[in-house]
Amino acid sequence: MIVECLTVAIGGAVGSVLRYLLGLIPFNESGVFPVNTLIVNIVGALAIGVITAVVARNSGVNDYLILFMQVGVCGGFTTFSTFALETGDLISGGSVWLAILYVFLSVFFGVLAVFLPEIVLR
Repeated sequence: MIVECLTVAIGGAVGSVLRYLLGLIPFNESGVFPVNTLIVNIVGALAIGVITAVVARNSGVNDYLILFMQVGVCGGFTTFSTFALETGDLISGGSVWLAILYVFLSVFFGVLAVFLPEIVLR
């Protein structure tokens, strides 16, 4: 159990730093729409989809590597709490339709990104 926890912790640190660095890229100069978080969550969903598709095709993948990548890196990289906060901020700021668009884009493209690797690898 200690090794598993350390594996997740190290992966989480890697994912969190990657998320922070991606957040520094100025995708959205206006600052109204949370482009960075949208991109992070879609990329994270794609990454976990790729990992899952690769593992499904390769039974010899190390369980610790899966734990490190899926729970650690992807868990540390993606951020539901920031998504929820930014959605609330959009609503509080009077941008209800923009909030609805953000929720739709996040959920639709996030779920699509998880399934995309499986579709492509068929």
